[in-house]
Amino acid sequence: MKEDLYNNSLVRRQDRLLNEQLAEDLLREGEYGVLSMVEHQSGEVAGYGIPLNYVWDGESVIYIHCAPAGHKLSCIAQFPLVSFSVVGKTAVISNKFTTAYQSIVVRGSISSGLSAEERMKALKLILMKYSPDDVEVGLKYAEKSFHRTEILRIQIKSISGKNKIIS
Repeated sequence: MKEDLYNNSLVRRQDRLLNEQLAEDLLREGEYGVLSMVEHQSGEVAGYGIPLNYVWDGESVIYIHCAPAGHKLSCIAQFPLVSFSVVGKTAVISNKFTTAYQSIVVRGSISSGLSAEERMKALKLILMKYSPDDVEVGLKYAEKSFHRTEILRIQIKSISGKNKIIS
């Protein structure tokens, strides 16, 4: 990850910082993340979060696959600044009344309407992450359904990470 993206300076609990390598591993290997956006409904502004599969390009972009229409797209059209949270290993420690965890928060701007070339690149990355044994079949499926597929790009501005280790 670009070294200037990882920034834990705003994390309140400095004793629980997740080191950059573990944060990178979590971003690469996490199964899903929660995209948090701003929504505007009935004249009120509110938060809107939704769990999604994703893929990180290894540098400064997260890609998300979705339909070409829907509430999520309406939200980002109005408010393109988002956060994206990924939670890794967790363990409830009942007798200590706490939870061990790893998590990261990504902040950035999200956009749609990517070029066909970038959308196909993202779909291939998604297939390599979630269906590594079926990439070729997946690419054929992606080509057939490409016209009804949207890809969102989160341009990462910063990443922070926390963890709590119970000994």
